[in-house]
Amino acid sequence: MESEELARLSHKFADLKKAENIVMLDVREISSVTDFFVICSGGSDPHLRAIVNEIDDGMQRHHGVKCTRIDGDHLSGWVVMDYVDVIVHVMREDVRENYDLEGLWSDSMELSAA
Repeated sequence: MESEELARLSHKFADLKKAENIVMLDVREISSVTDFFVICSGGSDPHLRAIVNEIDDGMQRHHGVKCTRIDGDHLSGWVVMDYVDVIVHVMREDVRENYDLEGLWSDSMELSAA
């Protein structure tokens, strides 16, 4: 599966659980670590857990793609899902504002959801 398709699927599954402010950043030109970041917010700890579970389950069940590693947990306010070519950040809004990944990676290109 192409990395851009994987990023778009992550966006889709996050959206199914009403993740907020979903952003896809193309970092291929500025990072050797991954191709895309998908960043989204959840309004509460249970919401973060639901978003992570939806992405993880949807990717495995419908597309046979397994997350290589999940770091953090819903209680920390930041969960990172590593799909190698795509890294998904599911964050509580206050944590997202504090770390400002979009600002840190402002040289990247943002993909539209369509």
